[in-house]
Amino acid sequence: MELKWLQDFLSLSHFMNFTLAATDRHITQSALSRRIRQLEEWVGLPLVDRSTYPVRLTSAGESFLPRARKTVDMMIALREETLEQHAGPEDILSFATMSTLVLTFFPLWIERIEANGEPFRTRFTEAYSSFSNNVSTLFRNECDFLLTYAHECVPAIRDLSDNPYLTLGSERVIAVSAPGTDGGPIHRVRAGGAPVNYLSYRDSSFFAQALPKTVFEKASFRLNTVYENAMSAALKAMAVSGHGVAWIPESLAVNEMNTGQLVRAADPSFDMVVEIRLYRSYRLRCKRAGQFWKRAEEVGMLTDRVVLPAG
Repeated sequence: MELKWLQDFLSLSHFMNFTLAATDRHITQSALSRRIRQLEEWVGLPLVDRSTYPVRLTSAGESFLPRARKTVDMMIALREETLEQHAGPEDILSFATMSTLVLTFFPLWIERIEANGEPFRTRFTEAYSSFSNNVSTLFRNECDFLLTYAHECVPAIRDLSDNPYLTLGSERVIAVSAPGTDGGPIHRVRAGGAPVNYLSYRDSSFFAQALPKTVFEKASFRLNTVYENAMSAALKAMAVSGHGVAWIPESLAVNEMNTGQLVRAADPSFDMVVEIRLYRSYRLRCKRAGQFWKRAEEVGMLTDRVVLPAG
């Protein structure tokens, strides 16, 4: 029996979908299916009922699940304890995060953290277009921290409800467009107005899940999607070129709004406010991660909330 079989099973029990679980595990669907069958052969009983959609666990799978989770947790804890005992001063802290926060928030924040003591070595894990995949990086203990925007309407944020976190700040997400000759937006969003060319987030990204529930479902405007991308910076570039309206974090648009390349395309009542949070797993992977968390708590208490520029 291999540990990866149990991790595959835990992922499948979370998504109840072979395609999503395979993406989460970074393997093909056929490989995932084969490894689940190998686990079932090792157990001696079917664990997954494949005759339904979505799939579901058999009664044996339901009873096997908590023990599988405990076994994986124990193996991860063993690795963590070994790392903690033998970790060196050059440990590199890894962050799963969003590309926008890498550009706008992280540099100033890490400067404030390191101002209170010695510097930390940090790196970012591979970024995924799917927000749930970024969250799963923390669940799989493949990173030390998850730095993310947060809103309770996003399912993956609710999945993190049991994980410790710090609220580091908040930010508005605003509708922007290139200006016309009159200085107003080329693509103006109005309640009851004509359809507006919309630069959309991809369905699996954080904002694609948050915006409909916080803004679009409550408004009477119409959007005509002309472009999709998971990255706010890519949508901003298309907005600057005049292709449509995009909702992007305000900190990302500060320079373009100051130089007149972008203007607000909608009334502030169509803004969305999100929190900036730092999540950690129950057990930190090394002493340096524990020291960083403590420093982040201290900075948070000293500065209260770090609210990004309002424009």
